[in-house]
Amino acid sequence: MISHLKGTLSQKSPVYIVVDVNGVGYQVFTSLSTFYALPEPGEAVFLKIHTHVREDAFKLFGFLTDEEQLIFEKLISISKVGPKLALSILSGMPPQDLMKAIMENDVARISTIPGVGKKTAERLTLELKDKLGDITLEFSPGSDRPSSLDGVLNDAVSALVNLGYKKPQAEKALKSIWDQNGKNHTLEDLIKESLNVLS
Repeated sequence: MISHLKGTLSQKSPVYIVVDVNGVGYQVFTSLSTFYALPEPGEAVFLKIHTHVREDAFKLFGFLTDEEQLIFEKLISISKVGPKLALSILSGMPPQDLMKAIMENDVARISTIPGVGKKTAERLTLELKDKLGDITLEFSPGSDRPSSLDGVLNDAVSALVNLGYKKPQAEKALKSIWDQNGKNHTLEDLIKESLNVLS
């Protein structure tokens, strides 16, 4: 099984990309969120890979973040959800928003994703809610967040959870604050601004 690819992005399209690894081109299918975050052709790329093998097919699915790959794998574990539909779901809604909608049983919002009807949305919320509860969202692909701040951010998440907010909600709020100017914030500032975002 191929677990990751590190090479040069030689072809890029919304349908699939090609990664050149030592002269061998690997066709990799990605979600739109991963596609838009990729560099331009000719530049280096590193992708986490899910290898999907069937009797009539051998396909590679690529992701920039651990959580997107994990959600993809949780999605295809659901009855009648194959890799193509799983990618469509991830393309139709960012991982953070998808997790929020699932945790809050927001069937109406999930149903707005192309290819996902009401019955599929209901099945996703029912079967995925427990499976997604332990996923910790990354703050952003390629984030330059210093590791020394991990403790502060974790403390902020814990504080918000203790105040009654769901972990995905807390992490999403902190991500938006971090992307704006988080590195200059104290723990108290992070919590205070997160509460403003969540209220």
